[in-house]
Amino acid sequence: MARRLILALALLAPVCVLAQSVDPTRPALDVGSAAVPGLAAPGAAGGLQSIIQRRGAKPAALIDGQVVELGGRVGAARLVRIGEDFVVLRGAQGSETLRLTPGVEKKAVKKEKK
Repeated sequence: MARRLILALALLAPVCVLAQSVDPTRPALDVGSAAVPGLAAPGAAGGLQSIIQRRGAKPAALIDGQVVELGGRVGAARLVRIGEDFVVLRGAQGSETLRLTPGVEKKAVKKEKK
């Protein structure tokens, strides 16, 4: 009986350790949007989460968990531009660009001539 208990505990110990690991599917937390009042500070959940392009309707963005249409407000700032992977907010302190993937830049690929 004691052997079975020791074996069960030995098999369960790695599972407990793995349960505490970081979730690789968790959204990025570093959004770098603390300059605009009303937005999440760096390291906090929030920021630009999605861009919504709808046929026959104004484009919108999911910012800090709320859907904001073009021209709408996020805190004290107004959403003035929605791009493919970014939005621009303008407030009393100036403009702020929020990106879906901070630190990732798109580059054109050149075709090789044969």
